[in-house]
Amino acid sequence: MLTGVAYAVLEILQKNAMWVVGLLTASACAFSFAVQHVWASMGLNIYYLVMSVVGLIQWRKDGQQVGEGEIHLAALPKKVLLLSILLLAVGIGVMTPVLKAAGGAYAPLDAVAVTISVIATWWLTRSYLEQWFLWMVADVFTTTLCILTGQYWMALLYLCYIGSAVYGYFHWKKRGKYLTLPG
Repeated sequence: MLTGVAYAVLEILQKNAMWVVGLLTASACAFSFAVQHVWASMGLNIYYLVMSVVGLIQWRKDGQQVGEGEIHLAALPKKVLLLSILLLAVGIGVMTPVLKAAGGAYAPLDAVAVTISVIATWWLTRSYLEQWFLWMVADVFTTTLCILTGQYWMALLYLCYIGSAVYGYFHWKKRGKYLTLPG
């Protein structure tokens, strides 16, 4: 839980250390979920491991183009938005029956939360301001999932994530500088 809070604070401040904390957190979570045979969450954390490396590389490059204390932003291309909508539909459509077949009690909710989180992480690596909206939605679904499965301490963490996503949006909007990034 502590690394999750540290990650959220570093994300809001757009610090490269966030990706290192993400590597550590995702490694521990992937292992923990694997031991419990919770495969979708294990897979999501392996994805987070890969995206932490991608994000660190991208943010280091982009961070050189802004001043101290500025947030580097990229405009969300319509092509990325349309592809994301397609990925959302396909991801939910494929993951829901797979999770149901694996015995997931809340498979549709889990599929929605995971698919939105995957897209939000991709958008985060590219520094799209709109990624915060995806996190708000994903965190509401994940909070609900945690409550339904009796993981109340995790629900509390995801409630904090919702608040940090709201704050993060306004912080990035206020301090952000749009860069020209390759699409």
